[in-house]
Amino acid sequence: MAAIYVAAGINHFVNPEIYIGIMPPWLPFQTELVYISGGVEVAGGLLLLPAASRNIGAWIIIGLLLAVFPANIQMAINYYATRHPMLWLALLRLPFQFVLIWWAWKFTK
Repeated sequence: MAAIYVAAGINHFVNPEIYIGIMPPWLPFQTELVYISGGVEVAGGLLLLPAASRNIGAWIIIGLLLAVFPANIQMAINYYATRHPMLWLALLRLPFQFVLIWWAWKFTK
């Protein structure tokens, strides 16, 4: 789990345009928010590694997953509006966020 979040967080810095493209238009400072969310994702993933900070890392990941949910909704809206062939994946991603939250929650114990 830690490796997934660290890699995904790094991707925010390597390919920020992907994440900027799914930001809800009502959010200000979109580029900055992409970098902040990437940094939080890396930090949360790294905090999952030591047992002493695992609980904190898991709660950070849970908070992040909740915070980025509007971007996942926006992605589905964008894909629907453009008849994107991966709309099914964007729609599948929405309930999958709750699976990821549950998985992170398992690390809080």
